[in-house]
Amino acid sequence: MGEKTSDPQLFVGCPQWSLPGWSSNYFPQHPKDTHDLRHYSQWVNAVEGNTTFYAIPTPQKTSLWLEQLETNFRFCFKLHRSITHERKLRNASEELHAFLSAVEPLGHTLGPLWIQLPASFSPADLTVLEKFLQLLPADYSWAVEVRHRLFEAEALHERQLNDLLYRYKVDRIIFDSRALFAGPCITPQEREAWERKPRLKVRPVALSQNPTVRFIGQTAPEENSLFWDPWLPKIVQWIQEGRTPYIFIHTPDNVHGLTLCRLLYEQIRNRMPQLSSLPEPPNSKPATLF
Repeated sequence: MGEKTSDPQLFVGCPQWSLPGWSSNYFPQHPKDTHDLRHYSQWVNAVEGNTTFYAIPTPQKTSLWLEQLETNFRFCFKLHRSITHERKLRNASEELHAFLSAVEPLGHTLGPLWIQLPASFSPADLTVLEKFLQLLPADYSWAVEVRHRLFEAEALHERQLNDLLYRYKVDRIIFDSRALFAGPCITPQEREAWERKPRLKVRPVALSQNPTVRFIGQTAPEENSLFWDPWLPKIVQWIQEGRTPYIFIHTPDNVHGLTLCRLLYEQIRNRMPQLSSLPEPPNSKPATLF
């Protein structure tokens, strides 16, 4: 449902638009600020919409979100867990309709909607996935994330899944946790990330218009560019092919996430000056590796 444009575009963001540590480093300090999305959208141009996995937004919430956006911004909302994790895509047409009705007012600010599947979703469930994909309205963009090891790069069922998504013009979310697992596992956040994040082989495949990468990095911000460097020519290639990539950066604590996103964006823009600049946040400094 995102707006159509012939201009090259790249969207970057974090897994959330609010974090306590950001108030001192990025956002104006207020005792209880309900406008974190406005501040966040002054730094980057996309966000992972984890909030909709847990609760379908009310009209009041979507209106508030729209009021806070001042830039060319995209939400990548996850389908509600009742669809993906409780019903596991089976007999979920009513829930899907309710979800789409709730997010429809966000209009052109919607990026790909994410079908994030549980790790138990295996190759045996591909027929279920295909039936679900047949329900999806074509005026939205869609992306699927799988975590079962039988779908990872070079596994037997990788091509089977990719062929299915390609037929339905659905992107596959690429989960790259190599930087995380090459780093330390010392802090509580690092230990939690090591326990919860999948460790999968990676193939940089684009199946439709919005190739999406979730890059899981290390706590130390200066360590991450070495691991994302191989992505830079691939992202440039996708944009040159007329695609619009979405890149999301995680770290165990996410404290430096906004700066990392801007740094990656600028590294792409150095190779593609025709990309528009990200918004210039108040009192910001040039993105550096600290």
